[in-house]
Amino acid sequence: MTIDISTKNITLDNPLRVFVEEKIGALEKMISSPAEARVEIGKPSRHHRSGPIFYAEVNLRVDGKLLRGESSHDDLRTAIDQARDELKIQLKKLKEKKKDLARMPRK
Repeated sequence: MTIDISTKNITLDNPLRVFVEEKIGALEKMISSPAEARVEIGKPSRHHRSGPIFYAEVNLRVDGKLLRGESSHDDLRTAIDQARDELKIQLKKLKEKKKDLARMPRK
């Protein structure tokens, strides 16, 4: 899986890069074909101080389909986890859909 990470209004240090690659890379177990993940993390603005100030967006391209997970939270790492959990659910649905289509009798 190819993981492309971009940031907005924050700096990407090495520990954060490793964290994102581990969390999003863990989805590779659920995917049988090559996939491409584009991750955007950051703050919506520099002056935003209260509420969910960090966000994570992940666009995952699998088998020609685009799956998207996004989350906002006070903690950046939690936002990344929540976006990954959204993608897990979507991948399970996609997998079940493929399995059901394979079981259908052809006319």
